Amino acid sequence: MMKIIISPAKKMRQDTDTMECHGLPIFLQEAEELKDYIKSLTYQEAKKLWNCNDKIAELNYQRFAQMELRAGLTPALLAYEGIQYQYMAPAVFEDGAWEYVENHLLILSGLYGALRPFDGIVPYRLEMQAKIHLGDCKGLYRYWGGKICQEAARGADTILNLASKEYSKCISPFLPLGTRFLTCRFGELREGKVVEKGTQVKMARGEMVRFLAQNQIEGTEEIKNFHGLGYQYEEGFSDNNTYVFLKGKKHIDTPKKKVGDTWLGPKA
Repeated sequence: MMKIIISPAKKMRQDTDTMECHGLPIFLQEAEELKDYIKSLTYQEAKKLWNCNDKIAELNYQRFAQMELRAGLTPALLAYEGIQYQYMAPAVFEDGAWEYVENHLLILSGLYGALRPFDGIVPYRLEMQAKIHLGDCKGLYRYWGGKICQEAARGADTILNLASKEYSKCISPFLPLGTRFLTCRFGELREGKVVEKGTQVKMARGEMVRFLAQNQIEGTEEIKNFHGLGYQYEEGFSDNNTYVFLKGKKHIDTPKKKVGDTWLGPKA
């Protein structure tokens, strides 16, 4: 079975009317502990933790002060409003697409750890790279440890990574032996290099989730058929653990080599 992981978005909303929740998050106890920790911070400490301006800090400081994790809940997939979610457009999913994401999709979260699409959540701000100091844990990566990966890998032989590096770092160090970790990259070819732009990557990740859900994709070979937003799969820049999708002219049989995290083709 294939599981899909995606990042959350900073911008969130509350919508208790569009669709019912199907239960509570898996790691609700851990989320309660993190909530209580943030509520114990002063405003300046919380603002530093969130690394944001006063308007955003004031909003979220009030959110945490009044936060109840069992009331006023929104299904997780409808709670986030970032670019990725706008292009995914889950609000207009057909029933089959909702069933697919319910079985295959996990949203990674600094506060909640791992979220299924119908898990009931509240608006919050807590990025995975936040420098918390809770007990012996300095940082959320230490706090969550391998718990998120354990949930993502449960019953899966492949984890399809559509998350940012900030969030995929919760998974990759803890992968069980034999579990394939397949990352999709979306970019353009410039002077033989695959160049990725943040906003366009978020758009493509949302489109990819929509493509997978609408087409009920179960096998990794079928992922290569994605053509959303003008992207095409490029065999010459891909390997077993990385599928590269490029915009524009198709580059067939392009020699490749990997330097760090960058795939290089021949320079002109």
